[in-house]
Amino acid sequence: MSPRENGSAEEPVIRDNRKIDPETGRAREGAGEQAAPASSDQGPAGAPAGQAPAAAPADASDLLAERTADLQRLQAEFSNYRKRVERDRITVREQAVASVLNELLPVLDDIGRARDHGELTGGFAKVSESLEAAVGKLGLSTYGVKGDPFDPTVHEALLHSYSAEVTEPTCVEILQPGYRMGDRILRPARVAVAEPGEVAADEGAAEAGDADGSGASAV
Repeated sequence: MSPRENGSAEEPVIRDNRKIDPETGRAREGAGEQAAPASSDQGPAGAPAGQAPAAAPADASDLLAERTADLQRLQAEFSNYRKRVERDRITVREQAVASVLNELLPVLDDIGRARDHGELTGGFAKVSESLEAAVGKLGLSTYGVKGDPFDPTVHEALLHSYSAEVTEPTCVEILQPGYRMGDRILRPARVAVAEPGEVAADEGAAEAGDADGSGASAV
């Protein structure tokens, strides 16, 4: 026996919810009122009944200010990073150049001694001039001239004496020139230093007093 015969199943119910009558082409009465009950379970602004409406989004001007501040911070961080990389690159280059020049200083000393003795002639003179020009382009320069005021930060005193011809500690002899690369001292100038002669005169007077017995202390 089929389901329809024993009445155990219901026939499907077809509802025509079209707002336009297909026969007359006119809007059906009450078509806009059928959806009205659906809104009875919702609260204000379309929210379900008993539920508070969602928070309104932040003001557009606040969002713009926040994004602008983020962008400015990123730009500042990138600028600092770029400056730091450039500074590190220059430092590494200077260290590499300084290391090479330090290895060439003994060769330059030999060239200087040969020039002082008149042995810098012929092809050797041309090679030495080319070498000195090359290291000069890398920033190497010599310093230390007889008569310079003694400066312990750039001079290394190997000999010491007193002289009445100076009014302050003075380099009276350049034993070995100094080399610098820009503001960096690669090797201090090695010099003989003379101080004013007042101390020497005092020492001479004391020695004279000891010799004639006038400077002897009583016991």
